[in-house]
Amino acid sequence: MRIEDSKPSEADSAQLLALGYTSKFDRSISLWENFALGFTYLSPVVGVYTVFALALTTGGPPMFWTYIGVGLGQLLVCLVFGEIVSQFPIAGGLYPWARRLVGKRWAWMAGWVYLWALCTTIAAVAVGGAPYVAQVMGVEISHAGEIWIAVAMIAGTTLLNVSGTRLLARAAMIGFVCELIGAVAVGSYLLLFARHQPFSILFHTFNLGSNGHYLSAFLASSVGAMFAYYGFEACGDVAEETPNPGIAIPKAMRMTIYIGGAAAILVCLALLLAVPDMGAVLSGKDVDPVVTVLRLALGAFGLRAVVAIVLVSFFSCLLSLQAATSRLLFGYARDEMIFGANYLNRLSTHTHVPVVALLVSGLVPAFIALTGLFLQDAVRTIVVFGAAGIYVSFQMIVLAALIARAKGWKPAGDFRLGAWAWPVNMAALAYGLSAIVNMVWPRSPLDPWYQNYGMILTTVVVLVCGLIYMILGRPYERGTAPSGDAPHLHHTRIEIQKRRRKEEDLGVAGNNI
Repeated sequence: MRIEDSKPSEADSAQLLALGYTSKFDRSISLWENFALGFTYLSPVVGVYTVFALALTTGGPPMFWTYIGVGLGQLLVCLVFGEIVSQFPIAGGLYPWARRLVGKRWAWMAGWVYLWALCTTIAAVAVGGAPYVAQVMGVEISHAGEIWIAVAMIAGTTLLNVSGTRLLARAAMIGFVCELIGAVAVGSYLLLFARHQPFSILFHTFNLGSNGHYLSAFLASSVGAMFAYYGFEACGDVAEETPNPGIAIPKAMRMTIYIGGAAAILVCLALLLAVPDMGAVLSGKDVDPVVTVLRLALGAFGLRAVVAIVLVSFFSCLLSLQAATSRLLFGYARDEMIFGANYLNRLSTHTHVPVVALLVSGLVPAFIALTGLFLQDAVRTIVVFGAAGIYVSFQMIVLAALIARAKGWKPAGDFRLGAWAWPVNMAALAYGLSAIVNMVWPRSPLDPWYQNYGMILTTVVVLVCGLIYMILGRPYERGTAPSGDAPHLHHTRIEIQKRRRKEEDLGVAGNNI
């Protein structure tokens, strides 16, 4: 019997108990379903299709290479996360990891930034998916109509999420299969039968950039790839719902980067080489090259079919995002670290999911989306915080791991980097900090200030509000859950391994009988 395929065991419960928790979650999400959750959150089709035009007009065809560079950078972060979650497989992901690595205050702030980043990302994905709903329905709608469709999408995925862990897992698998088949089938077809550009165009800069230097344009275009390479952390958000999480979740995280990244690279390459008129795209004459490519290559019916697949990707992405958000809220509330903890930390006795946390995970993003009815430009500024907030919260965890290592933390999970731990951790931090600077850098001085400095503004607002809440409310002083104890937990892994080996021996004996 392979460990990663094992059923829920006493070892899983014992590991959680050793970390100070008991769980009433339904531990029924398999390795592949856990991976599917991360994949649909990362959603390469949604990521590439949404920002393809922006990335291409900013950096030209060489923007393709940013998908490889950003993927490698995020893989470093993924490896650090895998080492952490292997030792601390606790629901809520980033918040409990930061709590055990550094302490309560650091954890509270990391969770706060991550929470608002997730809420704004849910709103952004819903608003981005609304036009695809209209296309499938064959109708043209106003901006207000798109907002209301986005709210309806959030409401629908919320209802699905409160139905239970099993439905979430199955929906994630369906979304993964549809999205992967769509990405591979459409990408392969475009490469084989609809290619209009030579491979050499991947090195053609079209004189983009400033002062004769292309680097600035290339770096600006890489922000598109950065939108497409997070989501693997969601695998850890449902750690208490996954059997043998110390091995399964790090593996699922890496699979998310490998398979999701490969799908994103394939889709991007196929779209680039299938653009019929590159000059029209770069000049702004063709404002939606994705639709142009698909309509020309597949016809009206084929375009409608692909749009339907993309729409499935949007819905499955929303499901995964809401699941991650609700588990974060639950983790906060279980440690009494947030207002309304007595309600947010409750699990349904029937579905074993945090229903109130899920409702909040739907209501807050819906409110953010609804602001677009009154402040169209402002909502765009708000939703762009999603990516910046995700990267900031990620690097708070990467830095927390370095701080813990400096204090003597020696990872004790089943997945460990060994001698590579320090160099990988430092490289992940260097990548992440440079990515944040690149992402928030103001590049359009002629645009309104709230657009040019939108990411910086919203990030500062979230951080300042979090600090005020933390200083005045002192939520970190509540609860008695362990914190900052990572450097002292070296014995847990040995005990859990012994228990798991005993269970495996009993399982083998039972099979022989």
